[in-house]
Amino acid sequence: MTACAIETTTGDGSGSGSPAVGPGAFTITANGAYAARLAGSGDALYVERWTLDGPEPYAVPLPVAQPEEPGALLTPLADGRVLVGRAVDGSRYAFSLLYPTGPDTGELSLGSVQAPAPGALTLLPPSPDGICAYAMCVGPDTTTLWLVAGGAFGPERVAEIRGRCSGGVWLDRTGRMLALDRQLDGGPVKAVAVDLERGGEVTPLLQITEESHDRLLLADPDSGLLLIRSDAPSPGHDRLGWGVLGSLLPVRFPECLRLDDAAVTPMAVQPGQVLMPENCGVALRIDAMAGSWVGMWRPSSRRMHHLAAPVGWLAGSALWTADGVLHLPYATAGAPCGLAPLTEPAETTAEAGAEAGTGAGAEAGSGATAAAATAGTRTPELTSPTTRTGAEAGAPEPKVCRPVPLQQAPLTNRKTAG
Repeated sequence: MTACAIETTTGDGSGSGSPAVGPGAFTITANGAYAARLAGSGDALYVERWTLDGPEPYAVPLPVAQPEEPGALLTPLADGRVLVGRAVDGSRYAFSLLYPTGPDTGELSLGSVQAPAPGALTLLPPSPDGICAYAMCVGPDTTTLWLVAGGAFGPERVAEIRGRCSGGVWLDRTGRMLALDRQLDGGPVKAVAVDLERGGEVTPLLQITEESHDRLLLADPDSGLLLIRSDAPSPGHDRLGWGVLGSLLPVRFPECLRLDDAAVTPMAVQPGQVLMPENCGVALRIDAMAGSWVGMWRPSSRRMHHLAAPVGWLAGSALWTADGVLHLPYATAGAPCGLAPLTEPAETTAEAGAEAGTGAGAEAGSGATAAAATAGTRTPELTSPTTRTGAEAGAPEPKVCRPVPLQQAPLTNRKTAG
């Protein structure tokens, strides 16, 4: 699994992170084979496709007759083509597929979508099937989902959802279930699940309290791990939490993911940890006045490791492998296409024993739905990205629980901010 978390402003103006694909993003396909970004400088921008599944990554430029605008939207497909959405005539967006044809670039026009207003259309993260691509148009009272690539006759409207939606996280491997963060009539933001095969049928996904803003940032279909941002434990102040889809236990808000004077945003989750959410590695982007760096954390761990990012890192992008190696894309003048591998620093025996002994009860968090974890308050040391060490001590396999509505789980130890 790969993920790219891009900082955007949500519908309620809070500025919380959203996985929706925005201008300037480095976007990776769900299978990790390809990526795309806008390269060049000034007025000479062009689409650049990266191939990531070979022995070495390499980039292929896809220039067309006219330079791309800075606001062009990109999504790579699993067959190596790149979808580009260009704003024309204000709020109308024209979509094309770009692909290499020898020394030139082939372009297949797909059609256009009329958005409610300029800037009201975004591309959703790459679909897990690698074939389809979806766009989201946000209007004053409704949100419309469009299939812009992979359809039979150009862009097709697939769903109209009441309310203003943001975000976008896939919940399965087929591209059927999509999670969106929805705001109804100026109320709190709540994550909902949208069934694209049933005309956009909407069901509640996350509700920690009636008044809290509860957003879904990332989801791993293999393990069921959910990464959540909510102000439920500290009203007025967003916290990062984690849960497991369908679990009976509450969402946890680890103290180790709460940093003073720094924004922490999850980027990617380690794949292949079937029914073992506590063992999933999570990569986080950390932004502070001193710059940006990388955090690595697992729900079974009581600490987050801080690691320096490589020079030229395309901040906010990361790619996990199933064996636990995190790759960070970077581009410099000397290395215009590279992947820097990071591995987790080893836990000491004392730390591993403490984590195993304290368990979920050691966490000072709040509950809301679905999960168990530990948390920590220690600040780890900064580690070089080239350090290669052993894996963290594993956690016992969790008990599989029947699905329950998220709002039924209790919210405990709630504290008021300030």
